[in-house]
Amino acid sequence: MNLNNKTKIHLGTDIQYLKGVGPKRGTFLNSIGIKNVHDLLRTFPRKYLDRTNIKTIDQIKVNEKVVVIGTIESFGVQRLKKGKYFKLTVVDQTGFINCIWFHGISWIVDKFQVGDSIAIYGKIEFYRGYRIIHPEFDILGGNDNPLNTGTIIPIYSTSSLLKKVSLDSRGIRRLIDKALLHITSIEDHFSFTFLKNEGLYDYYKSLHEVHNPSSNDALKSAYYRLKFDEYFFLQLVLAMNKHQIKNYKGKKFVELGEYAVKMYKNLGFTLTNSQIKVMREIRSDLSSNKPMNRLVQGDVGCGKTVIAMLTAAIIVGNSSQVAVMAPTEILAEQHYGSFKEYCDILGIQCKLLISNINDADKKKIYKDLKEGAIQIIVGTHALIQDKVEFSDLALVVIDEQHRFGVEQRKNLINKGRHVNMLSMTATPIPRTLTFAIHGDMDLSWIDEMPKNRIPIKTSIVQRNQIDSVYQTMKKEMDKGRFCFIVFPIIQESDKIDAEAAESAYQKFSNDVFKDYTLGFLHGKLNKDDKKNIMDQVNNGDIQCLVSTTVVEVGINNPNATIMVIENAERFGLTQLHQLRGRVGRGKYQSYCYMIQRKITENSSKRLDILEKYLDGFKISDEDLKLRGPGEFLGTKQHGYVSSKLLDIANDGEIIRHARTRAFEIIENDPKLISNQNLKLKLLRDYKHMLEFINIG
Repeated sequence: MNLNNKTKIHLGTDIQYLKGVGPKRGTFLNSIGIKNVHDLLRTFPRKYLDRTNIKTIDQIKVNEKVVVIGTIESFGVQRLKKGKYFKLTVVDQTGFINCIWFHGISWIVDKFQVGDSIAIYGKIEFYRGYRIIHPEFDILGGNDNPLNTGTIIPIYSTSSLLKKVSLDSRGIRRLIDKALLHITSIEDHFSFTFLKNEGLYDYYKSLHEVHNPSSNDALKSAYYRLKFDEYFFLQLVLAMNKHQIKNYKGKKFVELGEYAVKMYKNLGFTLTNSQIKVMREIRSDLSSNKPMNRLVQGDVGCGKTVIAMLTAAIIVGNSSQVAVMAPTEILAEQHYGSFKEYCDILGIQCKLLISNINDADKKKIYKDLKEGAIQIIVGTHALIQDKVEFSDLALVVIDEQHRFGVEQRKNLINKGRHVNMLSMTATPIPRTLTFAIHGDMDLSWIDEMPKNRIPIKTSIVQRNQIDSVYQTMKKEMDKGRFCFIVFPIIQESDKIDAEAAESAYQKFSNDVFKDYTLGFLHGKLNKDDKKNIMDQVNNGDIQCLVSTTVVEVGINNPNATIMVIENAERFGLTQLHQLRGRVGRGKYQSYCYMIQRKITENSSKRLDILEKYLDGFKISDEDLKLRGPGEFLGTKQHGYVSSKLLDIANDGEIIRHARTRAFEIIENDPKLISNQNLKLKLLRDYKHMLEFINIG
């Protein structure tokens, strides 16, 4: 197939048929995801070089990066005692400047002719006159457009394979320029009126400016439009989901009911202002005839469990059932303990359903749930089994909901009729990112800790300071306090330069802490052994627990005052913050010591942030800036925020703009009947996100 006629090239044209590509280059481009012309135009530069600062030689200054345009006066190889260099002298009407190359002389020696017009770019030095070492250059004249002069230059990512077929950054740029000669307009999925009202470039202009910026302002506007698209269609899906949920008719829970009233009276402490605000939001949801779909975010130890129990008490007090699902058995057992404590006081029937319960007890639980004798059930994925049936399930509480798939959450919710959902997470997500990925939910934040909570003191500890930490631990244990020592791995490995929990436990037991009672907890223990150790910790039978990260959640000992994190540089910020949250839950001053054994710039940045901040939301903001959204969330679960185009940490204005417009459109046109172009793009490009939404 031969496509020489440029009118035949369109966005969907196989990339090999673009002039300058061919089958061989086409195969290499296919391997990096460039299948057609549109894919090529969606290959965005990784950075830009500003070459618009053009000056005459008499205007330049040392250390300034400039473009100089002049005429080649002379050139040649200069000999040194030890080696050689290539020198090119350029003149304009105001003076001369030398260009020096110490490397690549054989490549450059045949590039120049005396009298040629040339543009050079680089950092100005002064040694026997002005000079630039290894400048970028363009020979001016002829029909070729200069690639490095007077413009903002896009730089594209490439690879050794692409370079084999001359597709370095320049080669890719030339192909894109050829494609833009053929594609002179693109039908936009947004109307002209919408674009004008929102101050957005059209799609074609945006692509053109991204690859050939006319100015820095135009480049900024082009990226704004392209990012707006990404966020807009995500928010459109979330808006449709939210609209669909709100159209369901559910049972109203207007009255507090006897259990919630009794619980309020017997709390034994005062709710924080944040907790009161969140409860008002939940009560407003429950008073509506539309099912609640709310996410409550709060730092470790902020009091989310009390909120969940109060909400459950309202539901049970109105003769319906509650299911509480946690991602791990340890966490499920912890929640069960917390709920059971309240339920015993209130006279509510609460049971635990996890895998290690014997068959006879499971049968009884299934029967009692179906008959309504059990009012609150706490469990893991075991709750979504077909055997689990409810008499009248009206509330599902999901803890750490990001650790469950959409299908798992849906399966539990479908066990009732238009069930209310209350999701909770102690993994703080920055507010901007929360709106970006959870925009279909109503959002609540508990952003203050219970009163009289003493702030944890956090320190970075180097190798030579460890003994003083151990002495502090002994003093705390002598007072009856409890300590953690957490390691990133169980056993030593030649491949990993990290302290191992198992060998450290032996050393601590036989030497450092031989006069104290130690426990050892790790993920490879069987369930019974793990439960036994957890019970000993919570009952105060162990003074110090040596552990891997299984203690990140699931242990709640108000007597715990010291958290020592070995090889802290190997942990992520959020994980470090979760570990620190295991202490400081009681009335005593608590401490977190992060032992840094390998110092790198990135790990030091992370640890400095944790030492500086206690606020989980602030920490998550900093974590997002360091890692980006794809790594922060995991691109497998959140592929739609992994686009290299997006910078969620800094795109707050665009996200808010896109969210507002998307929700307005769905409010007025939920089936997109009057917005067919948007509907077609959704079905074509975002089908994977529409699994549970009916748009016709």
